[in-house]
Amino acid sequence: MRKIFLLALLSMFGSAAFAQSFSFGPKAGINVSNYTGSDIESDARVGYHLGGILNFGIGQVFSIQPEVLFSTQGAKINNGSKQEFKTTYVSVPVMLKFRARGGFYFEFGPQASFKTGEDIPDQTIDHFAKNLDLAGAVGLGYQANFGLGIGARYIAGFSKVGDFDQNAAMNPDFKNSVIQFSLFFAIPARSK
Repeated sequence: MRKIFLLALLSMFGSAAFAQSFSFGPKAGINVSNYTGSDIESDARVGYHLGGILNFGIGQVFSIQPEVLFSTQGAKINNGSKQEFKTTYVSVPVMLKFRARGGFYFEFGPQASFKTGEDIPDQTIDHFAKNLDLAGAVGLGYQANFGLGIGARYIAGFSKVGDFDQNAAMNPDFKNSVIQFSLFFAIPARSK
């Protein structure tokens, strides 16, 4: 966990030294999350994300964009009846962003999420989700020259979510799967 945090921090400050432009601002949107893998029967649940972005532009096309987002995820699990399992995270994606002249962009990068809470109806499980969730993200969007943008991103979990012993009702070997739809505003702060 320390290595990931240190790598993200070095990436932010290292890219700041070579950045030709710098912007920051708020980001908010909707999460459509579910669990994949294992034999878990679940349906998507709708949540939200809210936080901020930093964008370090290098040239006209490439930028590095670390973010810090409060994010609600989970799924509706069918254990005889549908029950909503919700986990809240502070997510730190570090996206490599490629922007075309027209404002459209493509992005991808790693994401580390740190659990801040969970709300689960199954009282037989003491600790539902692990404290750290590692994932990869890929997305598309549009950003106007003045900074307002809209984007869609898919986040695929690499690490297993479940932090409990396998019981008859549920296997803990499942991963997070999230589709995000976001609105953001990148306020220019510096340009060389």
